[in-house]
Amino acid sequence: MSNLAKLEFVALDITGKNYLSWVLDAEIHLDANGLGETIKKDNTTTNQDKAKAMIFLRHHLHEGLKAEYLTVKDPLTLWNNLKERYDHQKTVILPKARYEWMHLRLQDFKTVSEFNSAMFRISSQLKLCGENITDQDMLEKTFSTFHASNILLQQQYREKGFKKYSELISCLLVAEQNNELLMKNHESRPTGSASFPEVNVAMHNNSGQFQGRGRGNGRGRGRGHGRGRGQGYYRGDHSKNISFHQKWKNNEEKTGKEKSGHNNVQENSCYRCGGKGHWSRTCRTPKHLVDLYQASLKNKNKKIETNLVCDDNFDNSELDVTHLDVADFFEENKN
Repeated sequence: MSNLAKLEFVALDITGKNYLSWVLDAEIHLDANGLGETIKKDNTTTNQDKAKAMIFLRHHLHEGLKAEYLTVKDPLTLWNNLKERYDHQKTVILPKARYEWMHLRLQDFKTVSEFNSAMFRISSQLKLCGENITDQDMLEKTFSTFHASNILLQQQYREKGFKKYSELISCLLVAEQNNELLMKNHESRPTGSASFPEVNVAMHNNSGQFQGRGRGNGRGRGRGHGRGRGQGYYRGDHSKNISFHQKWKNNEEKTGKEKSGHNNVQENSCYRCGGKGHWSRTCRTPKHLVDLYQASLKNKNKKIETNLVCDDNFDNSELDVTHLDVADFFEENKN
């Protein structure tokens, strides 16, 4: 494993499947080290350079290949032997590369970068096999494989007159990124809608003042501050026009007509007698009427069947009839 870490590139596999790429890497590294002439025909290099080139080549061979060519000491001889053995890979790779080139289409890829990677991989294989792939061939392959829904866009790119394939791909990558940004902004919220503004609530009435954020009601006693659900506080004079034992409904729809003597009194029923226009603590209704009203509230959930039999000679004046309004038989909702 220590030798694998020192390799300049991938070693030649015994099957020869990576022979084409191995040849290219070996030529580049030999030239970089000043040993490129050692693998050329009729070279006049020194024995020292041939030995260095031989060490380098054997270091990048599969262990099985090292054993097979153990007696070879000249780098040119080793190079030619490997070429005769694995050069047929071109005849194997070339038909496949041609097939992939023929069926390469931009519309088959999700992103431009994936198409660009496939384009360079296939064109490199064709060039290694001796095929000549120019920028014009790559441009035409890209233009002719646009999706059918982008015909107008394809014509616009053609009119720009790109001379290099790299220029076209750069333009397509920028357009792709801009389209993704537009889609994200479009999908963030429905078209025509606006972002929710910050909501501040302020309410003022005769009994005090409430200011809060969030949800829930603040609580307080006297002129103190109290905490409730959310964030809020309540302040005001509770001894003025307020009762903790009775819930009053605000009359939001004002008719504009002032009621004499009841400008600040809410139209709610009294809990004691069922009347309107006053509070239960200031009620002055006679006690026997209050008892009748309270008794009617207790029996409101009971079904009472009443049979009335009247005689023709019956005197109605003898009955003790107490007049009650319809409102006397309904109880105001309690907290």
